[in-house]
Parts: sequence; C-alpha cells; structure tokens
Amino acid sequence: MNIYDTANRLAQEIKQSEEYMNYKMAKQALNLNTELKEKMAKFEQARYETQILAMQTGKQDEEKYKEIQNLYAELVEIDEAKKYFEAETKFNIVIADVNKIIGEAIRDILQ
Repeated sequence: MNIYDTANRLAQEIKQSEEYMNYKMAKQALNLNTELKEKMAKFEQARYETQILAMQTGKQDEEKYKEIQNLYAELVEIDEAKKYFEAETKFNIVIADVNKIIGEAIRDILQ
C-alpha cells in the first residue's frame, strides 16, 4: 500500500468524523451571526497575539491574558459560541491524537 493513499484515506476519514462535522457546522452557525463573528474574530486575534508574544519573549502579557479571559467568559455565555468552542476542542483533540500516533511511530528516528 502506498503511504500517500493511506494519508489521503486518513484525510477523508477525518472529514467524515463526527468531530469534524460538528466543528464545521458550529463554525457555519457562528458565521451567520455577524456580531458574534466579530466578537469571535477579536477573541481569536487577541489569543493569537498573546501566543506569539509568549513564544517571542518567553513570558505572558498579563493584561492581554486577562483580556482573553474576559472575552472568553463573555463568549461562552452565548450558546452558539459555547458550542463552537466545544466542537473546536473535540476536533483539536482528534488531530492531536493522530499527530501523537504518527509521532510515536517515528520516534526512533527522531531521537
């Protein structure tokens, strides 16, 4: 069997997974609500900037972190956003698990 065929089959199985479909539907529902979409974009931008800053400096900007926490607390009060975050988390767990499995399979050559 060709490794690329296996990778393509895995990609198709991921796209057919419950986690992928739920995440996709949650994202589509979120995008229908313009105000919520803008709030989510603001949250994602703040989260991204905080992660970049932490990677560059090795420390976390407490003010920015509190802003993210406040935005998140506000967003999870909205049902569509809460479902989005839950779906995103479940999908990310699947992807992390797949990456872990692949990483463990090739660990011997990476050490």
